[in-house]
Amino acid sequence: MNKTIADVAKLSGVAKSTVSRYLNGGSVSEATKRKIERAIKETGYTPNPFAQSLKAKKTAFIGTIVPRLDSYAASHTIIGIDEQLKELHFQLLISNTNQQIEREIEMIYSLAGQKVAGIILLATQITPAHLAAFEKVNIPILLVGQEHPDVHSLIHNDVEAGYAIGKYVVEKGHRKIAYLGVSEQDVAVGVKRKEGFKRAIAEAEGCEVHYFETGFNMFVAQQAAAELLEQFRPTCIVCATDNIALGALRAAQLKGLRIPQDVSITGFGGYDVTEIIHPGLTTVKLFFKEAGKMAAQHIVKLINEEEVPKRTLSKFEIIERESVDSIIPRHV
Repeated sequence: MNKTIADVAKLSGVAKSTVSRYLNGGSVSEATKRKIERAIKETGYTPNPFAQSLKAKKTAFIGTIVPRLDSYAASHTIIGIDEQLKELHFQLLISNTNQQIEREIEMIYSLAGQKVAGIILLATQITPAHLAAFEKVNIPILLVGQEHPDVHSLIHNDVEAGYAIGKYVVEKGHRKIAYLGVSEQDVAVGVKRKEGFKRAIAEAEGCEVHYFETGFNMFVAQQAAAELLEQFRPTCIVCATDNIALGALRAAQLKGLRIPQDVSITGFGGYDVTEIIHPGLTTVKLFFKEAGKMAAQHIVKLINEEEVPKRTLSKFEIIERESVDSIIPRHV
């Protein structure tokens, strides 16, 4: 049988109202707190977070809005958020928007109406409607993956990561390069990664680079890559995400091209599948789960009115595998 507040109160020798006050973050003496904590441990009592939140001034729920659930980046970020929130005694509520901006705005208001303590938004873009919603709901908001100067943000270091992969392929001797990216509506993936890549290319000599655009879906990317290879024959295709790279790899193989001998391909993300495919995909690894844990820590700090940097960058590293060939002439 599940233990109740009454059981805890009886064992600790205090009133039920005192136990309730302790569970809801109210003021109790240190001696009483120790008695209640000991009784909770002995009885195995587990508070009902929903019932608790209805009584508390601050709820135990954090709303997380994601653009899509079938994304490696989103799912691993959520895993990190959830694991860390559990350690911090908060519960996660997830809202999937299917990449619809209107739905995203609607969910900000809906979660605020459910009295969540704060919202983590895995954003694709920040519009004036977003900013108006943030101001109106007046609860802590944390952006993940995108940034805005007026909102606390945790972002991947897309500019420097884009620069690093550009520098990498140039140092491998590639000068005839295709960049396969996404719409600039997505600032992080569509603008910043390309911005960093362009900076690396500008530092090299004799580069011929063609820029192409596709969607995030690997099958859409496969078609775009096939068309790219009809128009231009690069020695290397730099892709803005791993899914795009997987599509490009398939398109090249269907055209009878060998990877990396005929065309090198790089990705961006560090998805698990990039390690087990053949050839293994050289990619920029982003630490999504770790970023999720950091996001959870930051939103709880914001809820508790603690200091949090306005802008936080997560780390990255290049994982070198077999999909990139070195074409630097070897001098005997």
